[in-house]
Parts: sequence; structure tokens; C-alpha cells
Amino acid sequence: MKDYYNICAFISCILTITLDRNFQVNDGFPFSIALSWNGDSQNTPQQTLVFPKGNAIPSTKVLTFFKSSTFEVDVLYVDPNGLQIPQKISTYTIGPFQTSKGEKAKLKVKVRLNIHGTVTVDSAIMLEDDVEVPVSSANEAPNDTMKMDTDDAPSDPAVASDVNMQEPKSADTAEAAHAAENGPQDTEEKSVPMETDAKVEPSKKKVKKITVPVHELVYGALAAADLQKAVEKEYEMALQDRVMEETKEKKNAVEAYVYDMRNKLYDKYSDFVTSEDKEGLIAKLQEVEDWLYEDGEDETKGVYIAKLEELKKVGDPIELRFKEWEIRSSAVSQLVYCINSFREAAQSTDQKFEHIDMSEKRKVINECSEAETWLIEKKQQQDALPKHANSVLLAADLKKKAETLDRFCKPIMTKPKPAPKPQTPPVAENQAPEPQTPEQQQSGGESTASEGAAEEPRAEQMETDKPEGATDPSA
Repeated sequence: MKDYYNICAFISCILTITLDRNFQVNDGFPFSIALSWNGDSQNTPQQTLVFPKGNAIPSTKVLTFFKSSTFEVDVLYVDPNGLQIPQKISTYTIGPFQTSKGEKAKLKVKVRLNIHGTVTVDSAIMLEDDVEVPVSSANEAPNDTMKMDTDDAPSDPAVASDVNMQEPKSADTAEAAHAAENGPQDTEEKSVPMETDAKVEPSKKKVKKITVPVHELVYGALAAADLQKAVEKEYEMALQDRVMEETKEKKNAVEAYVYDMRNKLYDKYSDFVTSEDKEGLIAKLQEVEDWLYEDGEDETKGVYIAKLEELKKVGDPIELRFKEWEIRSSAVSQLVYCINSFREAAQSTDQKFEHIDMSEKRKVINECSEAETWLIEKKQQQDALPKHANSVLLAADLKKKAETLDRFCKPIMTKPKPAPKPQTPPVAENQAPEPQTPEQQQSGGESTASEGAAEEPRAEQMETDKPEGATDPSA
């Protein structure tokens, strides 16, 4: 415990130093953890230190194994003599797995030290090399994107020679057949397929990743069935805690209602309840209070809910009468303001209301008069009742009446003015010709002359177009 306080004091000193340097506090693991497994040839155990003492938490490391069959990996303490605990922590069985080539498989095993200080083997992945078909230079862009997942490998000369031999042979054969069928062709036409021929590249090695199952055995831990039972028991206990908390909240709600209602009955609710109902409710509140501290100390949530509803059945009408009396005046004022506003607008001679038809204005005035009559009648009925009687003029009814009036009158009184008709200027019957400049007169004369000159050839053409057998009328 003393070391714990020293560590806390050290961390506090670091965090309170006001210097330009940035400090960082990292958690360190207090033990050394190693992995142990059996070799394939001599079946001798091999061991490697994975997380030395003081290793940062959390931490993840990946180990590479070359195995031909299922194997086991033990997680153990390096020096457990002073710890008085077993050296072996857990055992992980990695497999089964099978390689396609029958050689030793290359496995990447991920070991994790989590924030709780627990060492686990998270996953195991087997890597296999697959040779891809050689690709042409026309597909260079896709090859560049796949280089991240592939590794360069020495090309197989047999495969390369087969590809190099087959592709030119097929090209020459196709060319010879084409030449024999169509005859000799131009050299330019022959060079086109040569430029588009694919260039063979060395084959590439693609890494295939296969997930290998990992089975865990933790020494001193609960079995899977016992662990499941413990989880279910924990869930039941959490449910009980929640029910107990909700029961306590309902009990406190009953107690708070008893105190609050009793105080208000002597204060602001006194005018809104008869003396007989007041005495009966106070007696009921006292009875419930005595029950809470005696027989109702450890009741269920449903019992407390029923008690609260029983009290509210008597107390809610009193509270409702008080709230209606409190907000009624503001609701009445709002309705009166709405009635007066629309009626004044309908009776106004302002220019902004001149475009509204008089019959429409009369509808607004009649609607306002009906709402005012309803309000006067209801208000007279309400004023004749005592405060402890149920209200006949409710704030909700007043609000609804104001909304109805607004919905009817507002579209009429806010109707926009019609757009004015566009005025066209009068057209003069006899307009004097505009004076022309000398240039315009000259251009006008030239155009007239050109028109005359253009008409003369047409007249001559019409005279020459005579039938061969026609006679001259002058003769």
C-alpha cells in the first residue's frame, strides 16, 4: 500500500509541473511473460520472451511459426519463484490446418497484453503463396494497385518460356492465315497489331491468408458451464437491483406527495376544496404516512403505485381547479385581444383593406360577435360558481376558440391586393413621316434603282419565253 501511495504522489508531481516539456504516463507490466512450445524434430521445448518486465500496457506482438500440424503454445511466467503462484498461465491449441503443397505452413500468431494485464493469443493466420498468371503491360494500372498485397518472387523459367513461346506462335499463325486469305497487305497495316501486342511480365506471388482456429485453456479459471451460470446469476442480481431502485423511487414519490399535498391544503388549495373534503383528504394522508413507516416499509413497487393513484384520485381535481383559476385570466385576455383585432380590421377604412369585399368583412364581424357572445355567457357561468366547484370555462376551450377564430378571419383580412392592369399608350391614326437625312435619302434612291434594275431582266425573260408556234400580235 505504501508503494501505491508513492506512485500516486509521483504522478501528481509530474502532472503539476509547469514546464514546456510534455509528460506522458505509461502503465508497465510488473512480470516477464514467455511463450513455450515443442519443436517438430526432437520434441524438445522451446521458449521465447515475449513481454519483458516493464513492458507497456496494452501491447501486441506477432510471432511466426513454421509447423506441419496442430501444436500447442504455453503462456507462462519466466521467474515465478518469488510470486508463490503456478508458472503456467494458460495453453493455446492452434489448429488443425493443412497446406496445399504438403510443406510446413507459415503461421502468424498474434499475442496481446490487454489493459487488464491478461495475456491472450488472439488469432492465428496461415500464409500460402499462390502464383498468378502473367499479365500484360496494358493492365499496368491494376497491377500497381495490387502490389501492396503481393510479394515479388523469382519467375519460373518453364512457365515463362511456355508463355513466351505460345503467344508469338499464335500471333504468327493468325497473321499467316490472314495473309493467305486476303493477299499481301501494307507494312503500315501490319505494324498496328504489333504495337498492341501484350508484353509479358514476370509472374508475381500472391499471399493467401487462412484463419486457423485457436482453442484456449486457462488454468484455475472457471469451466464454460460454470462461467455461463455466473453470468446468468449476475444478470439476475442486476435485475433485482434495478427493481429495488425503482421500488425505492415509488415509495419516495408516495411520501413526497403526502407532505406536499398536506401543506398545499392548508395554504393555496384551501379555497378550492370544501371543508368536508379537506378534512377527509388530510385524514387519508395521515393514514398513508403512518402506513409507510410501519406495515408499508418493505412493500413491492406495485403496492406503492396503487397507494399513490388512490391519493391522486382525490387530490388531482383540487389541483386542477387551482391551475384553471391561475391561468384563466390570461387565456380570456388572449381571446378578447383576438376578437377586437379582427373586428377593428374589418370595420377599418384604411386603404390596405379597401380591396376586400364588404360581404367578406361582414363575415369576419359576425364571427367575432359569435365568439364574444360565447365568452360572455361562459364567463358569467364561471363567475357564479364558487372556487371549490368544477370549472365550466376551461383554458383549453378558450385557446381552441381563439385558434378557430384566427383560422377563419386571418385568410380574409390578409388577402393581397390584386395586381394593377398594365396601361397601353394610345396609337395615333395619322402620323407624319419622320424627316430623313441626306444619307438615308441617297441610300433609299439606290435601293429603288437596284430594285428597278432587278425587275428589268425578269420582264425581258418573260418576253422571250414564248411558244415556238405562237405568232406575233403586231404582225
